[in-house]
Amino acid sequence: MNVLEELLSDLKEVCAGLEDKRVGPGYRYTMADIGLAAFSVFFMQSPSFLGHQRALAEGHGRSNGQTLFGMAAIPSDNHIRQMLDGNSPAAFDGLFLKGLETAAAADGLAPFERLGGRLLVALDGTEHFGSRKLGCPQCSARRRTDGGVEYFHAFLGASVVAPGHAQVLPLPPEFIAPQDGAEKQDCERVAAKRWLARHGAAIARFRPVYLGDDLYACQPIAQAIRDAGGSFILTCKPGSHPTVTEYLTGVELAEHRQVVVQRGKKTTCVYRWLTEVPLRGTADALAVNWFSVETFNAAGKSTYRNAFVTDLPVTADSVAELAACGRARWKVENETFNVLKTGGYNLEHNFGHGKRTLSSLLVTLNLLAFAFHTVANLCVRAWSAAVAARGAKYRFFEHLRTITAYIVFPNWQALLEAITDPKARPP
Repeated sequence: MNVLEELLSDLKEVCAGLEDKRVGPGYRYTMADIGLAAFSVFFMQSPSFLGHQRALAEGHGRSNGQTLFGMAAIPSDNHIRQMLDGNSPAAFDGLFLKGLETAAAADGLAPFERLGGRLLVALDGTEHFGSRKLGCPQCSARRRTDGGVEYFHAFLGASVVAPGHAQVLPLPPEFIAPQDGAEKQDCERVAAKRWLARHGAAIARFRPVYLGDDLYACQPIAQAIRDAGGSFILTCKPGSHPTVTEYLTGVELAEHRQVVVQRGKKTTCVYRWLTEVPLRGTADALAVNWFSVETFNAAGKSTYRNAFVTDLPVTADSVAELAACGRARWKVENETFNVLKTGGYNLEHNFGHGKRTLSSLLVTLNLLAFAFHTVANLCVRAWSAAVAARGAKYRFFEHLRTITAYIVFPNWQALLEAITDPKARPP
Protein backbone atom coordinates (compact mmCIF):
# COMPACT_ATOMS: atom_id res chain seq x y z
CA MET A 1 0.00 0.00 0.00
CA ASN A 2 1.50 3.39 -0.98
CA VAL A 3 1.42 6.60 1.01
CA LEU A 4 -1.76 7.90 -0.62
CA GLU A 5 -3.67 4.68 -0.04
CA GLU A 6 -2.53 4.63 3.59
CA LEU A 7 -3.79 8.17 4.17
CA LEU A 8 -7.14 7.35 2.56
CA SER A 9 -7.40 4.20 4.70
CA ASP A 10 -6.81 6.31 7.82
CA LEU A 11 -9.45 8.77 6.61
CA LYS A 12 -11.96 5.95 6.17
CA GLU A 13 -11.34 4.84 9.75
CA VAL A 14 -11.90 8.36 11.07
CA CYS A 15 -15.10 8.76 9.02
CA ALA A 16 -16.39 5.45 10.36
CA GLY A 17 -16.11 6.89 13.87
CA LEU A 18 -18.25 9.99 13.18
CA GLU A 19 -21.56 10.42 14.96
CA ASP A 20 -23.95 7.94 13.40
CA LYS A 21 -27.49 9.27 12.87
CA ARG A 22 -28.80 6.19 11.08
CA VAL A 23 -32.24 4.96 12.08
CA GLY A 24 -34.13 1.84 11.14
CA PRO A 25 -32.99 -1.54 9.83
CA GLY A 26 -31.48 -2.19 6.43
CA TYR A 27 -29.75 1.18 6.24
CA ARG A 28 -27.63 1.34 3.07
CA TYR A 29 -24.90 3.89 3.84
CA THR A 30 -22.27 3.83 6.56
CA MET A 31 -20.64 6.92 8.07
CA ALA A 32 -17.46 5.89 6.25
CA ASP A 33 -19.37 6.17 2.96
CA ILE A 34 -20.75 9.58 4.01
CA GLY A 35 -17.40 11.07 4.98
CA LEU A 36 -15.45 9.61 2.06
CA ALA A 37 -18.06 10.81 -0.42
CA ALA A 38 -17.78 14.40 0.85
CA PHE A 39 -13.97 14.23 0.85
CA SER A 40 -13.80 12.79 -2.66
CA VAL A 41 -15.50 15.87 -4.12
CA PHE A 42 -12.72 18.10 -2.78
CA PHE A 43 -9.94 15.64 -3.53
CA MET A 44 -11.00 15.31 -7.18
CA GLN A 45 -11.87 19.04 -7.40
CA SER A 46 -15.14 18.04 -9.03
CA PRO A 47 -18.64 18.75 -7.64
CA SER A 48 -19.98 16.29 -10.25
CA PHE A 49 -17.63 13.45 -9.25
CA LEU A 50 -20.25 11.57 -7.23
CA GLY A 51 -22.82 11.82 -10.03
CA HIS A 52 -20.37 10.35 -12.52
CA GLN A 53 -19.53 7.50 -10.15
CA ARG A 54 -23.22 6.63 -9.65
CA ALA A 55 -23.55 6.37 -13.44
CA LEU A 56 -20.43 4.19 -13.66
CA ALA A 57 -21.70 1.91 -10.90
CA GLU A 58 -24.97 1.41 -12.76
CA GLY A 59 -23.17 0.45 -15.97
CA HIS A 60 -20.18 -1.46 -14.59
CA GLY A 61 -21.33 -2.74 -11.20
CA ARG A 62 -18.66 -0.69 -9.45
CA SER A 63 -17.09 2.78 -9.57
CA ASN A 64 -13.94 4.73 -8.74
CA GLY A 65 -15.67 5.71 -5.53
CA GLN A 66 -15.31 2.07 -4.52
CA THR A 67 -11.90 1.22 -6.01
CA LEU A 68 -10.07 4.49 -5.25
CA PHE A 69 -11.77 5.77 -2.08
CA GLY A 70 -13.20 2.60 -0.54
CA MET A 71 -16.87 3.61 -0.55
CA ALA A 72 -19.30 0.71 -0.43
CA ALA A 73 -22.14 2.90 -1.76
CA ILE A 74 -22.50 6.50 -2.91
CA PRO A 75 -25.04 8.59 -0.95
CA SER A 76 -26.88 11.61 -2.31
CA ASP A 77 -25.53 15.14 -1.77
CA ASN A 78 -28.37 16.16 0.54
CA HIS A 79 -27.98 13.01 2.60
CA ILE A 80 -24.25 13.69 3.00
CA ARG A 81 -24.96 17.17 4.35
CA GLN A 82 -27.66 15.94 6.71
CA MET A 83 -25.50 13.18 8.18
CA LEU A 84 -22.33 15.25 8.58
CA ASP A 85 -23.95 18.29 10.21
CA GLY A 86 -23.26 18.24 13.95
CA ASN A 87 -19.98 16.31 13.76
CA SER A 88 -16.86 18.03 15.03
CA PRO A 89 -14.31 19.24 12.44
CA ALA A 90 -11.63 18.42 15.04
CA ALA A 91 -12.22 14.71 14.33
CA PHE A 92 -9.95 15.14 11.29
CA ASP A 93 -7.12 17.02 13.02
CA GLY A 94 -5.04 13.89 13.47
CA LEU A 95 -5.03 13.26 9.71
CA PHE A 96 -3.28 16.57 9.05
CA LEU A 97 -0.61 15.61 11.57
CA LYS A 98 -0.43 12.10 10.08
CA GLY A 99 0.27 13.72 6.71
CA LEU A 100 3.08 15.75 8.27
CA GLU A 101 4.58 12.66 9.91
CA THR A 102 4.22 10.66 6.70
CA ALA A 103 6.07 13.32 4.73
CA ALA A 104 8.80 13.41 7.37
CA ALA A 105 9.23 9.62 7.28
CA ALA A 106 9.66 9.74 3.50
CA ASP A 107 12.14 12.63 3.74
CA GLY A 108 9.55 14.81 2.02
CA LEU A 109 10.04 17.71 4.44
CA ALA A 110 13.66 18.33 3.44
CA PRO A 111 12.69 21.10 0.95
CA PHE A 112 10.92 22.95 3.78
CA GLU A 113 13.75 22.89 6.32
CA ARG A 114 15.43 26.20 7.14
CA LEU A 115 17.52 27.69 9.95
CA GLY A 116 19.41 24.50 10.59
CA GLY A 117 16.69 21.93 9.95
CA ARG A 118 13.68 23.75 11.46
CA LEU A 119 10.17 23.98 9.98
CA LEU A 120 8.44 27.32 9.41
CA VAL A 121 4.73 27.42 10.31
CA ALA A 122 2.83 30.49 9.11
CA LEU A 123 -0.35 31.49 10.93
CA ASP A 124 -3.12 33.72 9.57
CA GLY A 125 -6.89 34.05 9.49
CA THR A 126 -9.33 34.14 6.59
CA GLU A 127 -13.09 34.15 5.98
CA HIS A 128 -14.85 31.53 3.89
CA PHE A 129 -18.53 32.49 4.13
CA GLY A 130 -20.57 35.67 4.50
CA SER A 131 -24.30 36.38 4.32
CA ARG A 132 -26.88 38.84 5.61
CA LYS A 133 -29.63 36.23 5.46
CA LEU A 134 -28.12 32.86 6.32
CA GLY A 135 -26.60 32.13 9.72
CA CYS A 136 -26.07 29.38 12.30
CA PRO A 137 -24.93 29.06 15.94
CA GLN A 138 -21.31 28.81 14.74
CA CYS A 139 -21.45 32.10 12.80
CA SER A 140 -19.76 35.28 13.92
CA ALA A 141 -21.59 38.56 13.28
CA ARG A 142 -20.72 42.18 12.52
CA ARG A 143 -22.78 45.29 11.97
CA ARG A 144 -22.37 47.10 8.67
CA THR A 145 -22.46 50.88 8.15
CA ASP A 146 -26.05 50.72 6.86
CA GLY A 147 -27.16 49.17 10.14
CA GLY A 148 -27.54 45.64 8.78
CA VAL A 149 -25.98 42.56 10.35
CA GLU A 150 -23.71 40.25 8.38
CA TYR A 151 -23.03 36.67 9.47
CA PHE A 152 -19.71 35.08 8.54
CA HIS A 153 -17.43 32.12 9.11
CA ALA A 154 -13.66 32.44 9.55
CA PHE A 155 -10.80 30.22 10.60
CA LEU A 156 -7.17 30.42 11.60
CA GLY A 157 -5.02 28.64 9.04
CA ALA A 158 -1.58 27.16 9.65
CA SER A 159 0.76 26.00 6.90
CA VAL A 160 4.30 24.70 6.71
CA VAL A 161 6.09 27.10 4.34
CA ALA A 162 9.60 27.89 3.18
CA PRO A 163 11.15 30.79 1.26
CA GLY A 164 11.99 29.83 -2.29
CA HIS A 165 9.71 26.76 -2.18
CA ALA A 166 6.42 26.86 -4.08
CA GLN A 167 4.54 24.22 -2.09
CA VAL A 168 2.88 24.58 1.29
CA LEU A 169 1.58 21.88 3.63
CA PRO A 170 -1.65 22.82 5.47
CA LEU A 171 -2.05 21.87 9.13
CA PRO A 172 -5.32 21.60 11.13
CA PRO A 173 -7.49 24.74 11.09
CA GLU A 174 -8.85 26.46 14.19
CA PHE A 175 -12.29 27.94 13.62
CA ILE A 176 -13.06 31.45 14.82
CA ALA A 177 -16.50 30.84 16.25
CA PRO A 178 -18.55 31.51 19.42
CA GLN A 179 -16.96 29.75 22.41
CA ASP A 180 -18.87 28.34 25.37
CA GLY A 181 -18.73 30.73 28.34
CA ALA A 182 -17.03 33.54 26.41
CA GLU A 183 -18.48 37.04 26.84
CA LYS A 184 -16.70 38.55 23.82
CA GLN A 185 -16.87 37.43 20.22
CA ASP A 186 -14.06 35.07 19.24
CA CYS A 187 -11.10 36.56 17.38
CA GLU A 188 -7.96 35.56 15.48
CA ARG A 189 -5.55 36.02 18.40
CA VAL A 190 -7.62 33.88 20.76
CA ALA A 191 -7.95 31.22 18.06
CA ALA A 192 -4.16 31.28 17.61
CA LYS A 193 -3.64 30.58 21.32
CA ARG A 194 -6.11 27.68 21.14
CA TRP A 195 -4.31 26.29 18.09
CA LEU A 196 -0.93 26.42 19.84
CA ALA A 197 -2.34 24.76 22.96
CA ARG A 198 -3.95 21.97 20.93
CA HIS A 199 -1.26 21.23 18.33
CA GLY A 200 1.98 22.83 19.49
CA ALA A 201 3.17 19.78 21.42
CA ALA A 202 2.49 17.43 18.47
CA ILE A 203 4.79 19.34 16.13
CA ALA A 204 7.36 20.48 18.70
CA ARG A 205 9.79 17.76 17.56
CA PHE A 206 10.13 19.60 14.23
CA ARG A 207 11.48 22.65 16.14
CA PRO A 208 8.89 24.94 14.54
CA VAL A 209 9.43 28.63 13.97
CA TYR A 210 6.04 30.38 13.84
CA LEU A 211 5.51 33.25 11.43
CA GLY A 212 2.79 35.86 11.65
CA ASP A 213 1.88 39.41 10.76
CA ASP A 214 1.87 42.38 13.14
CA LEU A 215 -1.32 41.14 14.82
CA TYR A 216 0.64 38.25 16.35
CA ALA A 217 3.61 40.33 17.56
CA CYS A 218 2.32 40.69 21.10
CA GLN A 219 3.38 39.14 24.39
CA PRO A 220 0.45 36.71 24.85
CA ILE A 221 1.02 35.11 21.41
CA ALA A 222 4.82 35.14 21.71
CA GLN A 223 4.60 33.49 25.14
CA ALA A 224 2.08 30.93 23.89
CA ILE A 225 4.49 30.01 21.08
CA ARG A 226 7.34 29.53 23.52
CA ASP A 227 5.13 27.51 25.88
CA ALA A 228 4.26 25.24 22.92
CA GLY A 229 7.94 24.52 22.31
CA GLY A 230 8.40 26.80 19.31
CA SER A 231 10.20 29.97 18.32
CA PHE A 232 8.87 32.95 16.38
CA ILE A 233 9.59 35.54 13.71
CA LEU A 234 6.75 38.08 13.72
CA THR A 235 6.21 41.25 11.71
CA CYS A 236 6.71 44.35 13.89
CA LYS A 237 5.24 47.68 12.74
CA PRO A 238 6.48 50.81 14.54
CA GLY A 239 2.99 52.27 15.03
CA SER A 240 1.72 49.30 17.04
CA HIS A 241 4.88 48.78 19.13
CA PRO A 242 5.73 52.06 20.88
CA THR A 243 8.08 50.42 23.40
CA VAL A 244 10.15 48.75 20.69
CA THR A 245 10.20 52.01 18.69
CA GLU A 246 11.35 53.96 21.77
CA TYR A 247 14.28 51.60 22.33
CA LEU A 248 15.34 51.97 18.69
CA THR A 249 15.35 55.78 18.82
CA GLY A 250 18.83 57.27 18.95
CA VAL A 251 20.57 53.88 19.11
CA GLU A 252 23.34 52.87 16.74
CA LEU A 253 22.12 49.65 15.15
CA ALA A 254 24.28 46.77 14.00
CA GLU A 255 24.25 46.61 10.20
CA HIS A 256 24.96 44.07 7.46
CA ARG A 257 24.85 44.71 3.70
CA GLN A 258 24.40 42.12 1.01
CA VAL A 259 24.47 42.64 -2.77
CA VAL A 260 22.44 40.19 -4.86
CA VAL A 261 22.42 39.96 -8.66
CA GLN A 262 19.49 38.08 -10.20
CA ARG A 263 18.76 37.99 -13.93
CA GLY A 264 21.20 40.85 -14.45
CA LYS A 265 19.54 43.13 -11.87
CA LYS A 266 21.49 44.27 -8.84
CA THR A 267 19.74 44.56 -5.48
CA THR A 268 21.31 45.74 -2.25
CA CYS A 269 19.82 44.41 0.99
CA VAL A 270 20.56 46.32 4.19
CA TYR A 271 19.88 44.51 7.46
CA ARG A 272 19.87 46.23 10.86
CA TRP A 273 19.21 44.76 14.28
CA LEU A 274 19.12 45.33 18.03
CA THR A 275 19.04 42.59 20.67
CA GLU A 276 17.29 42.36 24.05
CA VAL A 277 14.43 44.76 23.36
CA PRO A 278 11.31 44.59 25.61
CA LEU A 279 8.23 43.68 23.59
CA ARG A 280 5.99 45.88 25.72
CA GLY A 281 6.29 48.51 28.44
CA THR A 282 5.71 46.33 31.50
CA ALA A 283 8.00 44.85 34.11
CA ASP A 284 7.33 41.31 32.86
CA ALA A 285 7.94 42.19 29.20
CA LEU A 286 9.45 39.46 27.04
CA ALA A 287 12.90 40.38 25.69
CA VAL A 288 13.08 39.94 21.91
CA ASN A 289 15.55 40.63 19.14
CA TRP A 290 14.47 43.23 16.60
CA PHE A 291 15.73 43.32 13.02
CA SER A 292 14.79 45.03 9.77
CA VAL A 293 15.46 44.52 6.08
CA GLU A 294 15.44 47.19 3.38
CA THR A 295 16.16 46.58 -0.29
CA PHE A 296 17.46 49.09 -2.84
CA ASN A 297 17.53 48.76 -6.61
CA ALA A 298 20.54 49.60 -8.78
CA ALA A 299 19.55 53.27 -8.77
CA GLY A 300 19.59 53.36 -4.97
CA LYS A 301 15.81 53.62 -4.61
CA SER A 302 14.23 51.78 -1.67
CA THR A 303 11.85 49.10 -2.98
CA TYR A 304 10.95 47.18 0.19
CA ARG A 305 11.20 47.62 3.94
CA ASN A 306 9.97 45.55 6.85
CA ALA A 307 10.85 44.79 10.45
CA PHE A 308 10.46 41.73 12.67
CA VAL A 309 10.86 40.55 16.24
CA THR A 310 12.20 37.09 17.09
CA ASP A 311 13.48 35.03 19.98
CA LEU A 312 16.20 33.52 17.76
CA PRO A 313 19.77 34.90 17.84
CA VAL A 314 20.38 37.64 15.28
CA THR A 315 23.91 37.98 13.91
CA ALA A 316 25.55 39.11 10.67
CA ASP A 317 25.63 35.46 9.62
CA SER A 318 21.96 34.71 10.37
CA VAL A 319 20.04 37.93 9.74
CA ALA A 320 19.59 37.44 5.97
CA GLU A 321 18.07 33.97 6.41
CA LEU A 322 15.90 35.18 9.30
CA ALA A 323 14.54 37.98 7.11
CA ALA A 324 13.84 35.57 4.24
CA CYS A 325 11.98 33.27 6.64
CA GLY A 326 10.00 36.18 8.10
CA ARG A 327 8.97 37.31 4.64
CA ALA A 328 7.71 33.78 3.86
CA ARG A 329 4.74 34.54 6.12
CA TRP A 330 2.79 35.76 3.09
CA LYS A 331 2.77 32.21 1.68
CA VAL A 332 -0.08 31.27 4.01
CA GLU A 333 -2.14 33.93 2.21
CA ASN A 334 -0.94 33.59 -1.39
CA GLU A 335 -0.15 29.89 -1.60
CA THR A 336 -2.72 28.55 0.88
CA PHE A 337 -5.81 30.79 1.07
CA ASN A 338 -5.52 32.15 -2.47
CA VAL A 339 -5.02 28.65 -3.91
CA LEU A 340 -7.99 27.37 -1.92
CA LYS A 341 -10.18 30.21 -3.19
CA THR A 342 -9.05 30.41 -6.83
CA GLY A 343 -7.05 27.24 -7.56
CA GLY A 344 -9.84 24.70 -7.95
CA TYR A 345 -10.76 24.06 -4.31
CA ASN A 346 -13.53 26.72 -4.34
CA LEU A 347 -13.15 27.51 -0.65
CA GLU A 348 -15.68 30.36 -0.71
CA HIS A 349 -18.32 28.31 -2.52
CA ASN A 350 -21.18 27.35 -0.19
CA PHE A 351 -21.13 23.54 -0.45
CA GLY A 352 -23.58 23.48 2.45
CA HIS A 353 -24.07 25.72 5.46
CA GLY A 354 -26.09 23.45 7.71
CA LYS A 355 -27.59 24.22 11.09
CA ARG A 356 -24.62 23.32 13.32
CA THR A 357 -21.12 22.42 12.12
CA LEU A 358 -21.52 21.46 8.46
CA SER A 359 -19.89 24.56 6.97
CA SER A 360 -16.76 24.22 9.12
CA LEU A 361 -16.55 20.46 8.60
CA LEU A 362 -16.65 20.79 4.80
CA VAL A 363 -13.92 23.45 4.95
CA THR A 364 -11.83 21.02 7.01
CA LEU A 365 -12.26 18.28 4.39
CA ASN A 366 -11.32 20.78 1.67
CA LEU A 367 -8.13 21.71 3.55
CA LEU A 368 -7.42 18.03 4.16
CA ALA A 369 -7.67 17.33 0.42
CA PHE A 370 -5.13 20.12 -0.19
CA ALA A 371 -2.84 18.61 2.48
CA PHE A 372 -3.12 15.11 0.98
CA HIS A 373 -2.33 16.53 -2.48
CA THR A 374 0.85 18.11 -1.10
CA VAL A 375 1.92 14.93 0.70
CA ALA A 376 1.26 12.89 -2.46
CA ASN A 377 3.34 15.30 -4.52
CA LEU A 378 6.18 15.07 -1.99
CA CYS A 379 6.11 11.33 -1.35
CA VAL A 380 4.29 9.47 -4.16
CA ARG A 381 6.46 9.24 -7.26
CA ALA A 382 3.58 8.23 -9.53
CA TRP A 383 1.58 11.28 -8.40
CA SER A 384 4.40 13.82 -8.98
CA ALA A 385 5.17 12.19 -12.35
CA ALA A 386 1.52 12.49 -13.42
CA VAL A 387 1.39 16.16 -12.37
CA ALA A 388 4.65 16.89 -14.20
CA ALA A 389 3.43 15.09 -17.32
CA ARG A 390 0.42 17.41 -17.63
CA GLY A 391 2.56 20.56 -17.35
CA ALA A 392 0.31 22.57 -15.02
CA LYS A 393 -1.50 21.48 -11.88
CA TYR A 394 -4.91 22.50 -13.17
CA ARG A 395 -4.35 20.39 -16.29
CA PHE A 396 -3.62 17.39 -14.07
CA PHE A 397 -6.94 17.79 -12.29
CA GLU A 398 -8.72 18.27 -15.61
CA HIS A 399 -7.41 14.86 -16.68
CA LEU A 400 -8.26 13.38 -13.28
CA ARG A 401 -11.87 14.55 -13.50
CA THR A 402 -12.36 13.54 -17.13
CA ILE A 403 -10.80 10.10 -17.13
CA THR A 404 -12.56 8.94 -13.95
CA ALA A 405 -15.94 9.89 -15.42
CA TYR A 406 -15.62 7.14 -18.03
CA ILE A 407 -13.19 4.48 -16.79
CA VAL A 408 -13.13 2.49 -13.55
CA PHE A 409 -9.55 2.09 -12.32
CA PRO A 410 -8.54 -0.74 -9.98
CA ASN A 411 -6.23 1.48 -7.92
CA TRP A 412 -4.45 4.82 -7.82
CA GLN A 413 -1.29 3.47 -9.45
CA ALA A 414 -3.21 2.48 -12.58
CA LEU A 415 -5.00 5.84 -12.71
CA LEU A 416 -1.81 7.88 -12.31
CA GLU A 417 0.03 5.81 -14.92
CA ALA A 418 -2.81 6.41 -17.38
CA ILE A 419 -2.51 10.19 -16.84
CA THR A 420 1.29 10.09 -17.14
CA ASP A 421 1.25 8.12 -20.40
CA PRO A 422 -1.74 8.90 -22.67
CA LYS A 423 -0.85 5.87 -24.80
CA ALA A 424 -1.20 3.50 -21.84
CA ARG A 425 -3.90 0.85 -22.29
CA PRO A 426 -6.75 1.64 -19.86
CA PRO A 427 -7.83 -1.18 -17.51
